[in-house]
Amino acid sequence: MYTLFYSPGACSLATHVVLNELQQKVNIIDAQQQDNFKKINPVGAVPVLLDGDKTLTEGAAILLHLLTKHKNSLFPENAELRQQAVQDMMFANATMHPAYNRLFFLSQNVNDTTVKQAALDSAAQSINQLWGIIEQNLTDKPFLGGDSPSAADILLSVYSRWGQYFPVEIVFGDRTLAMLNAIQDRPSFKLALAEQLESSK
Repeated sequence: MYTLFYSPGACSLATHVVLNELQQKVNIIDAQQQDNFKKINPVGAVPVLLDGDKTLTEGAAILLHLLTKHKNSLFPENAELRQQAVQDMMFANATMHPAYNRLFFLSQNVNDTTVKQAALDSAAQSINQLWGIIEQNLTDKPFLGGDSPSAADILLSVYSRWGQYFPVEIVFGDRTLAMLNAIQDRPSFKLALAEQLESSK
């Protein structure tokens, strides 16, 4: 059984969803309730996954570990398609995720209301440009992975939920919205949300 340290609503939700997709048993622990969490991960960030005697950090690296360890439909076996799947994951993790991080940083560190709103709007504009790229990539397929969901779709679906916490407008194209809704309607996603809600009580 795996052990996953998470924070409610954070990017660790994607790891939890993927574990559910892989039908792997997992014990989840809210990192915010751990007094010594930095002893587990000195960076203090989630997710952290315990796999036997291994302590794994960094969300994309954890997903790659799981997807190569367990047979699944989220990660293609074909070399060319697998390279595209990795690229899509890196776009989500290293490009879209930091763009949303700007919203959190500005909200927590800028005090002047007018300056803050202008900065948030600018950050949201950058995010919307990235979602525009996703919309284009979905022109001829329902998911980034083609006819079936990929890990990148799951990552992006988690990030898409974060805009609601800020006074900005995040715009999703019709194809993007259909993909996000399809992912968030999957039993694996709903179960992860319910399990995290129960665990954090």
